[in-house]
Amino acid sequence: MLQAENITKRYADNKVLRGVSLRVDRGEVVAVIGPSGSGKSTLLRCLIDLERVDGGRIMVGGETLVDSQAGGYAGKAALRRVILKMGFVFQSFNLFPHLTVLRNVTEAQERVLKRSKREARERAMEVLDKVGLSDKASEYPYMLSGGQQQRVAIARALAMDPQMLCFDEPTSALDPLLTMEVLRVIKGLAEEDRTMLVVTHEMAFAREVADRVVFMKEGTVRCEGTPEEVFDHPEVRAFSSQAPKP
Repeated sequence: MLQAENITKRYADNKVLRGVSLRVDRGEVVAVIGPSGSGKSTLLRCLIDLERVDGGRIMVGGETLVDSQAGGYAGKAALRRVILKMGFVFQSFNLFPHLTVLRNVTEAQERVLKRSKREARERAMEVLDKVGLSDKASEYPYMLSGGQQQRVAIARALAMDPQMLCFDEPTSALDPLLTMEVLRVIKGLAEEDRTMLVVTHEMAFAREVADRVVFMKEGTVRCEGTPEEVFDHPEVRAFSSQAPKP
């Protein structure tokens, strides 16, 4: 589904990604873990074109997003088509505060996918029901808890019918109780065999839900494999022993 090869990214003299390669197969859940500043979120932002890479190749669903050795980034129409294959959930929710929950979930459907208001509303109510928030459709983001806002953000991503979901530290802004309600939703999506890439600091979640775990440090992939293999790696054992316990 997704293949990234030898991705490099720098900000001035700071090399954030140093030749990172990553793959996500269809129906697979891949968790990316590692200390702060290891390049996890930057990698994710590069994969969905929120940041431009300095070098490397990214393919999504068999189409090229960028290939630095073969002309750089795809054209505007191809870029749009490739990016729409991926849904993105931000750590800070990024909901429109002046729109109701329902409008937050229908807006992109109508503007980007050109769905009718009726079609967009029907799809919105389906995904809001999936995340347990169909009764909040007429409320505004400020009326919701952080966990509920994040579930609306997940519903908004689902409503676009992406082939793959990407999460950037989806629980980092939440307290432990709200974290659990969001993780339950993501676990439910994993049980549906959805393709997902999750940057997370939740070690228990990575162990329990991920098919593969990727451990990053200092802009490189230090190890990857099954949760059992990765969490038995000496660097990962040292890192996870220092991570906050739930």
